[in-house]
Amino acid sequence: MRARLAFATCLALDFELYLVDEVTEVGDQRFRQKCAEAFRDRMQRSDIILVTHNIHTLRQYCDRGAILANGELTLFDDIGTALGRYQRIVQETL
Repeated sequence: MRARLAFATCLALDFELYLVDEVTEVGDQRFRQKCAEAFRDRMQRSDIILVTHNIHTLRQYCDRGAILANGELTLFDDIGTALGRYQRIVQETL
């Protein structure tokens, strides 16, 4: 419930930039659907920085990516390239 309240409060005000930390991953299917609809609406007029490990969510919302690994931030102009690098990093740590 706390995540739902925080999400609703955040979307009650218009911002130029939203910083979102995996809120789309909590709650039931109905809540996740509402999050998706709200994000699509906000993305028409605002930027969103989304922090998540869910590749499907990243592909759904993002067109660019950034990876923070070993204290170094690397920016990518393409989400596919960023996800490929992320997957290589994960495989190297196994």
